[in-house]
Amino acid sequence: MSRRPLCAALAALLTTPAAFAADHASLTIYHADNDALFSGNAQGPLDAGHALVHEQRTLDLQAGNHQIRIGGLPATLDPEALAIALGSHASVLGQRVVLANASANGALNGAIGRQVEVQSGGGNFSGELLGASENGVLVRTRDGTVHLVHDYASMTLPSDAVSGGSALLLDVNAKSAGSRDARLTYTTSGLGWRAAYNATLAGGSACRMQFKPEASIANRSGRDYDGAMIKLVAGQPNLGNRARMYSMAKAPVPMAAAAMPEQASLGDYRSFTLPGAVNLPNGTVTLTPLYPVQALDCQREYVIEDGGAYFPPKPNTNDYGAQDYQDRAITSTLAFSAPDALPAGTLRAWINDRDGAPALLGEGSVADTPKGQRVSVQLGESFDLRASRERTAFHVDANAHTMTESYKITLTNGGDTTHTVTVREHPNRWREWTVASSSIKPSKQTPQLLEFEVPVPAEADATLTYTVKYTWTARDL
Repeated sequence: MSRRPLCAALAALLTTPAAFAADHASLTIYHADNDALFSGNAQGPLDAGHALVHEQRTLDLQAGNHQIRIGGLPATLDPEALAIALGSHASVLGQRVVLANASANGALNGAIGRQVEVQSGGGNFSGELLGASENGVLVRTRDGTVHLVHDYASMTLPSDAVSGGSALLLDVNAKSAGSRDARLTYTTSGLGWRAAYNATLAGGSACRMQFKPEASIANRSGRDYDGAMIKLVAGQPNLGNRARMYSMAKAPVPMAAAAMPEQASLGDYRSFTLPGAVNLPNGTVTLTPLYPVQALDCQREYVIEDGGAYFPPKPNTNDYGAQDYQDRAITSTLAFSAPDALPAGTLRAWINDRDGAPALLGEGSVADTPKGQRVSVQLGESFDLRASRERTAFHVDANAHTMTESYKITLTNGGDTTHTVTVREHPNRWREWTVASSSIKPSKQTPQLLEFEVPVPAEADATLTYTVKYTWTARDL
């Protein structure tokens, strides 16, 4: 590239006023279930998550037709979902988004309009960065002199200067010159949130826990958001087509002295407006309280389940062999009633070890759960509990249109504490069935489920036997 075209290009940048990156943006962040977004292994901006952003920018307008450059936008910006409101001061004739890239020039785009220090062979000086390319930079010092630097050794930027590499170029027609406020609205990926629940179980025979709900907010958008007002949306809206959200609604107003997020309905979803400004540096995951910590009753459950909710199109009288298993592990679960509306996320269960240090019992997923509904989280498999299942009888009476099937389930407890094991069976040879006999009365019985609660003493076994009788008519065959 010759020096003359370079000078012409930088001279064009000199005539392009800049709008400076603004703090105190208003963000509506949607639920995201992408592990990479919340992982320390991820590098650089990520095309995951979704957020709607409102920002207030100050534009340095000239009279008549000219171009405005707005830098400091996220690298993951959706260029088709961006709008700017200039009020009655000027009209927008056209707009173009310069997308971020991984080059040094792409990084400098986000610093245009900020104070920098340039070290070069011709001397060191500081000033406002007006433009940058791979072949040079344009810097205006405090005395108003503009320096065109082709070769420089290094450039020092403020720690918060580079907050995104995308930029917006506006062709505007202004009625008069002067500084004007403008409202910028856009959607971007790289931002998402999910709930993080910590349940610390108390000692003793009764199940009690300290329940700590938090919101985990990830920013991998390629720019910082300092002092942001944040609204979190819980639910699963369809964002597959990167919904166009050009809403010009006013930014949320900070709540006075509120300790916790303000919860409200938002169409089919639920929103949580955080009570104060939050910093979301790029490349970070931020935790903030969702509800106050509270003590809850809970239930430790140990579950062994076989089969599923399925019925054949006609009675299955085939003797296809016993559905047996030996020494199968029993699932350990934690259950409780949702004290509030719980957004989807991950629950981690903790218990204090003998030395007083917290130990992780396990973690599992929590689905979107309305207040008062039951939450059950699978924590893992119990070390001490095992189950074996044996079919003991099978008989078909084709003339009477009946069939019986019997099972014996042996539960083994190798630990020093008595546990009650929930045995879930799914009789699925035909949809019409009854329990002909059982050694323990069923605790729950539906057309698709047969459930028993079986106490298993410490360092001992317990046995459950039952027989199911199926019936049908000639029309069912």
